[in-house]
Amino acid sequence: MSNLNMNKAAAAILVAGLIGMVTGKVTEFLYEGGPAHPGHHEEARGYKIEVAETTDAGEAAAPAGAADISALYASADVAAGGAYFGKKCAVCHDDSKGGANKVGPHLWNVVNRSVASVGDFNYSNGMKDHAGRKWNFDELNHFLWSPQKWVKGTMMGFMGIKKDQERANVIAYLNSQSDSPAKLPTASAKPAAEKAPEAAGEGH
Repeated sequence: MSNLNMNKAAAAILVAGLIGMVTGKVTEFLYEGGPAHPGHHEEARGYKIEVAETTDAGEAAAPAGAADISALYASADVAAGGAYFGKKCAVCHDDSKGGANKVGPHLWNVVNRSVASVGDFNYSNGMKDHAGRKWNFDELNHFLWSPQKWVKGTMMGFMGIKKDQERANVIAYLNSQSDSPAKLPTASAKPAAEKAPEAAGEGH
């Protein structure tokens, strides 16, 4: 190789090294801040992305029981409650006057009826244990929120109506299925939720 070619190769290597060094310094200056000087504060450059972490402690706690829905009866939609009943409940319950029992007892005139009081229906032991309780609006509210939590041992497999207004609609509809519907509750000062007792509810 001639001296000219050797000089060209050496120069190319030197230039490449200088370019790499300059590039590294520029990158360091842009993203890590300039050189420190006495009495001079250099802000860090570049972007820092904060990622919010979620923990179990930050999750909303599940409600302990059904909310007081007495204030919602004033705006209850009986037709919507009937539509919900027809879609979700009618397969197991007949709500018509003189209707027969199905998988569950008939629900005509159920509001303020005694628990486990339909004579020709074979109730679960959970319901039989609470015979004599009344299906008032409060009992229906809690039971329809979660049958299994409100009545231990019920055979009713329905998971419950979690939306408060939907529950109010359905209960208002059930109340209408009677020769003498009861007066709907008005807003009360009761707590938002109550702990499920050992007793309550209508079902199988």
